[in-house]
Amino acid sequence: QVQLVQSGGGSVQAGGSLRLSCVASGFTDSSYCMAWFRQHPGKEREAITTIDSDGTATYSDSVKARFTVSRDNAKNTLHLQMNSLKPEDTAMYYCAAVRSSRKWCNESWKTDRVYGYWGQGTQVTVSS
Repeated sequence: QVQLVQSGGGSVQAGGSLRLSCVASGFTDSSYCMAWFRQHPGKEREAITTIDSDGTATYSDSVKARFTVSRDNAKNTLHLQMNSLKPEDTAMYYCAAVRSSRKWCNESWKTDRVYGYWGQGTQVTVSS
């Protein structure tokens, strides 16, 4: 049984930084595509970044150059370092995982319905 447990988040002023973490249990190996999504109130969930089993990361335009995703396969941990935060980054953030090829992870990662495992979510609030 795979479980994802998130930590981090909170409130920060615009321009500040926050770090989110996601610890996975139940992984049988490292062949999981791991991603971060976020959801603004009243809007659909948005894929913002993914990282494949070899550490290749892809970002949405909305967070590129400000957010950095990383993973530690030995510890089954995923991180999201968020810098230069903006009020529009305010949202509930979720980590997600799916067993997949690296090709799928790098090309089709935004399809949220495919992800079978989700963290509980953590709120990030950025004030102006």
